[in-house]
Amino acid sequence: MNELFDIYDEALNHIGVKPREQVHRDGDWHHVFHCWVIGRDPDGAAFIVLQKRALDRDYPSKIDISAAGHLEAGESVCDGVREIEEELGLRVAFEDLLPLGIRIGATKIGDFIDRQFCHVYFYECDRALESYRYQDEEILGLVKLPIDEGIRLFSSEVSAVRVKAVGLGSDYIELTLADFIHSPDKYALKILILARRYFAGETRLWI
Repeated sequence: MNELFDIYDEALNHIGVKPREQVHRDGDWHHVFHCWVIGRDPDGAAFIVLQKRALDRDYPSKIDISAAGHLEAGESVCDGVREIEEELGLRVAFEDLLPLGIRIGATKIGDFIDRQFCHVYFYECDRALESYRYQDEEILGLVKLPIDEGIRLFSSEVSAVRVKAVGLGSDYIELTLADFIHSPDKYALKILILARRYFAGETRLWI
């Protein structure tokens, strides 16, 4: 059965409900949930957990948000926490998330048009990468990107970074910018900078 999404105009006014494939065909605005899992190693080094998308998904084999998904018709943003458990095996209360605001996302690839109001959150979790129970139907594996190294990569100060990985054939792999989903607004870099500020004790964080 095709998923149904609430659709909106540019001012966030609800204007109807449509099947998922029609939403992406017509480029209707809809809501999605993004959660970026961040943490610290025992030595204090800050990191972010990212997923490598399965080969049969949009953006196959690309490095992506820790956990994300569409909100279906009738759902509120707090229902989005199910994506964290489904994709990463983490049972999380919505109240434990740190809200970062709404990002406007717009992409067109051929006939696929994706216009999103992205509700963005941090979730702090220090558990070992090996303990995650990720959804292997949609995720090839997980990586742990050191935040400072990630900022250097996205700022073009280095061409590659070595990261810890699970499910990808080696305990460590090398990532370049080509491994990530491209976003003109440097979304991942903004998130990494916000994560650095979070661990520095700042409280006014907004995407």
